Amino acid sequence: MNLVLFDLDNTLLAGDSDYEWGQFLIDRGVVDGAHYEAKNRAFYEDYKAGRLDIHAFLAFALRPLATHTREQLDAWHAEYMETRIKPMITQAARDLVDRHLDEADLVAVITATNSFVTAPIAREFGIPHLIATEPEQRDGRFTGEVAGTPCFREGKVTRLEHFLEAQGTRLDCLTTSWFYSDSHNDLPLLEKVRHPVAVDPDPTLRAHAEGKGWPVISLRHG
Repeated sequence: MNLVLFDLDNTLLAGDSDYEWGQFLIDRGVVDGAHYEAKNRAFYEDYKAGRLDIHAFLAFALRPLATHTREQLDAWHAEYMETRIKPMITQAARDLVDRHLDEADLVAVITATNSFVTAPIAREFGIPHLIATEPEQRDGRFTGEVAGTPCFREGKVTRLEHFLEAQGTRLDCLTTSWFYSDSHNDLPLLEKVRHPVAVDPDPTLRAHAEGKGWPVISLRHG
């Protein structure tokens, strides 16, 4: 069995879906603009610097989901997909995904961004599986809390192990495995797969990849 994993933000997307969702909510007047933008930007800088407190960020990022109906959230998301996400998808990214969909047994997006934001994006790429941070739901509404392990850093490894167990296999039993990512935050999982690939990497990941002899590619053109 062959496995291909794609990080989403700044990997398949030429931008960050979590950050852009926050900016979208600001532009639509859903959240307090100045305060929310400052917090959103600060968390994004922490993420890039490798010092993100994932639980503090999720308490911030999931709160708007808990204050609106699913119907309203879905309507906003459809607009967000058209105005924010589709312009961040390059033909090169679509071509890479399509090539692996033709060749691999299991293809998944694995992302720290919550599944409400990312599930429609995975579908846009035609990727059948999504491993993401799961927002807790109760009686059809989001609670603002996290369900289970956040899919971040070492948590990505844990969540992948659970996913593969549900598929009846383990990472060390696969014929081969690929993981495409831009971020040094994904080094715990990149070190676990047979074929790690750095995609438009941050400086820390680029240096690590070059030192290890990993491929370094760009999906920002095409």
